[in-house]
Amino acid sequence: MGNYYDIDDILAEEELVSVVFQKGANGVGIDPSAEAYSVEPGSKVKLPFWLAYELHARQVATMKLPACFNQQTRLELGADGKAVDLRSRCLYFYEFGCKIAPLVGDRDMGSFLLSAFRNRYQEVLAKAHSAAYTAASKLLTLLTKEEINLYEAAQSSMAAFKKWRMGGPRLQRASVLGRKRKSTD
Repeated sequence: MGNYYDIDDILAEEELVSVVFQKGANGVGIDPSAEAYSVEPGSKVKLPFWLAYELHARQVATMKLPACFNQQTRLELGADGKAVDLRSRCLYFYEFGCKIAPLVGDRDMGSFLLSAFRNRYQEVLAKAHSAAYTAASKLLTLLTKEEINLYEAAQSSMAAFKKWRMGGPRLQRASVLGRKRKSTD
């Protein structure tokens, strides 16, 4: 699975996934409204990814492709990926997509995620270097967690660059140059 101590990884694995049970299971209380604590084969339920992954690994259930990766999302990202609100669909869109791709059997998921990231990457960096506060706050409502981290890194690097350009002496004297050698006479 993922990194045990990474909070973002833990939160990414909390995304709900539609699961179809292949085998029955007794003694599980997945649905609190159900009278019996059992799941019949063919039952469809939504489970967190970390649990669905374990059930899939044990061949008890199969996962369906989540709605945030459906054909409509792919078409929208293909048309104008910069304007799509991925945050409302899945906060950890790229990380979750990389985790679920091999499990749902979608061969195009990797190239889809890469092209979506490429299209949005340029916009995120351009806005991080030039956007005003109001434009930036609107942009941040559309970005995923990975893109927000990228945006903040770009802003901090730009701030460090401006600080370097505006402040202090251009050249600093190395401390080694000030010392003189002792004569060996």
